[in-house]
Amino acid sequence: MDDEALSDWAERREAKIGRLRAVPLASDDGLKGSHLNPDAPRVIQRWNGYAWEPHGTVPNLAEAQRLMRPRDEEPPTVATPESRPLDAGRGRHRKPRPGE
Repeated sequence: MDDEALSDWAERREAKIGRLRAVPLASDDGLKGSHLNPDAPRVIQRWNGYAWEPHGTVPNLAEAQRLMRPRDEEPPTVATPESRPLDAGRGRHRKPRPGE
């Protein structure tokens, strides 16, 4: 059996500390998916390395997502290559154009 080094395991475990999750407070029908009841209030929990502990509450799914995944001030700019029209294909896979 290949055992993992304790330092690797500890590093991986500590990387998860501080992670947040949103849990719905509604208990109707036992629904678990967040999208099934987006207007239900949620408790925000934080992983402390051993257990999930209460961190706060929010009124709905949108607020939970805003808290857990904050947007940057400015979206990053992505360099896009200049587009140019496609050349005519030569392969057998292409459908002939009308009139060809």
